[in-house]
Amino acid sequence: MDNGAGSYRRFLDGDESAFDDIMHAYFDSLVFFLDRYLHDTGAAEDIAIDAFSDLIVHRHRYNFKVTLKTYLFMIGRSRALNYIKRRNRFRTVELSEVENELADRHSPEEQIFTSELNKKVNDAIEELPDEMKIAVHLVYFEDLSYDEAAKVMKKNKKQIDNLLYRAKNKLRTILGEEAELYL
Repeated sequence: MDNGAGSYRRFLDGDESAFDDIMHAYFDSLVFFLDRYLHDTGAAEDIAIDAFSDLIVHRHRYNFKVTLKTYLFMIGRSRALNYIKRRNRFRTVELSEVENELADRHSPEEQIFTSELNKKVNDAIEELPDEMKIAVHLVYFEDLSYDEAAKVMKKNKKQIDNLLYRAKNKLRTILGEEAELYL
């Protein structure tokens, strides 16, 4: 099948079975190629079908200067890149994720209580000496390890451990009875 051009010429002349030959020859390899871009086989199949439908709808766009396979891959790649742009612009969410998120939401009273607790903790942290405040922020808010926090603060791991220990004790003193809710 001379690079698909002969089959496509037969299709243009009215032989519908020639298009089946083209689909059979190139569909799987086009899907495989598109899946490399998309990492989504379903979307790759849809885009491959769109590329083949482009051959039907725009019958005379293909000018036989490149092989039919190359032409299909060019169309597919272009559509895959457009798909990626659209997909990145609009994040899709599975319905089960939305249901889980709704189940995790708290009542307005719980949200107010949580925000008040957060404010009290933040106010208490602000009362700490600067080094303790920085160590608490790096380890508990930025999720750095003790080693990473030590590098940032130009200290050793034991010094960070000591700073955090003293910070927790000082926070217990500042927060009083409520400290057990936070620490």
